[in-house]
Amino acid sequence: MTTTDATRESWLTEDGGSRRQQTRAGTFAGLAEATPIVISRDAFGATMVVLDNSGRAFMQGNAMDEATTAWVERIDPVTLECLARIDDLPGGARWPGGIGVLADGSLLAIFGNHAHRLSPELEVLAAVTLPRERPYNSFVTLPSGHVVTKDFGGTLPGAEYDPSMPGTQLLVLDPTTLAIVATCDLPERSIARLSADGDTVYVVGDTSLMRAVWNGSELVADSSFVARYRTMEGQSYGWDAVITLGAAWFLDNGDGSQNYIGTFRGVGTNTAPLHLVRVDLETAEVSLTEVCGLPGGVIANPPLIDADRRMAVGYDSGNGVLAGFAIAADGSLTPSWSVEQNHASHLILDSDNGLFLSHHHDNDRWMEQYVVRDIVTGAEVTRVDSGSLMQSVLFPAVGTDRRIYSCTFTTVSTLSW
Repeated sequence: MTTTDATRESWLTEDGGSRRQQTRAGTFAGLAEATPIVISRDAFGATMVVLDNSGRAFMQGNAMDEATTAWVERIDPVTLECLARIDDLPGGARWPGGIGVLADGSLLAIFGNHAHRLSPELEVLAAVTLPRERPYNSFVTLPSGHVVTKDFGGTLPGAEYDPSMPGTQLLVLDPTTLAIVATCDLPERSIARLSADGDTVYVVGDTSLMRAVWNGSELVADSSFVARYRTMEGQSYGWDAVITLGAAWFLDNGDGSQNYIGTFRGVGTNTAPLHLVRVDLETAEVSLTEVCGLPGGVIANPPLIDADRRMAVGYDSGNGVLAGFAIAADGSLTPSWSVEQNHASHLILDSDNGLFLSHHHDNDRWMEQYVVRDIVTGAEVTRVDSGSLMQSVLFPAVGTDRRIYSCTFTTVSTLSW
């Protein structure tokens, strides 16, 4: 679903929609004048929270073994108390999966090479084993309700890079039965999560941005559109793409994210500077803008684009830099502000007032913090501990009653005011 599909009571999918715009109007209303409140609890293996149209909150995660199972909880949206839980959903190799609310109100959880459709009461309604023995890192939904997923083409923690790994295979699943109704093979492996705009699915490959179009019965690769972004020595692959302003926007130098040690600070090995990448969706023209110009950068998540204010936020988690850029009419970027901040997760924008949620991992105290800033100036509005010792590299969500949810691999917490 796109961002506009969601009501103020729901956050149906990661990033708020398949275009990954990470935006909700009114999210931070009143925050600047308020005293923030944080509630947190242990949630080992937690990946993300989503909320359905009635405001019920669901959290997905997985056991922390190498070849492991998934779990889903229904949680109290205020106290975070576990109200119901299903464990031991078959999974596979460990890499964060995803959960979302489908059009009929059921839940879809993908982890490892398995997909499960669950009722709101967490009963298994359908299940499927996906064909490749690799993790499938979440999914996007199309206007028809069909689900598109793919295998994760990266290097898993503790493993060696496999140069013989095949290209990406997109799968289209029936949203009720989860049967595979179509496939589409692409030449490059992909580490990033999928994005979609209507019936067009965007895939950030190892070296290029690719796309495929759903025609109602087939997912057809658009061979005329290949935008090569990986053009220099020492540069590595890109992560999730944000679709807005006629372009796909993502960050490169994702290699090294498998070296996460509770923080990304200092684990990057890429020798080329990390870039905010813009790909024009009509011409496939690529432009690269350095975030901070330093070697040793790494990221594992998307940038943030404010289409109304024409501002972009990029970051380098390896070097601890968060930066804002003004977007010109031709799509070119001009640096506006830069701060030292150990940010690594997805972001959330309030499109009404231009405030956005980021995170900071205090590596001296080993404490993750919520940090809200103004996207135009970079000015800090709020900073408060989240209760997690580990850095979040995952997905915040917007709830009701001025409430934000955030997960790390050990903790779930809420920021409210």
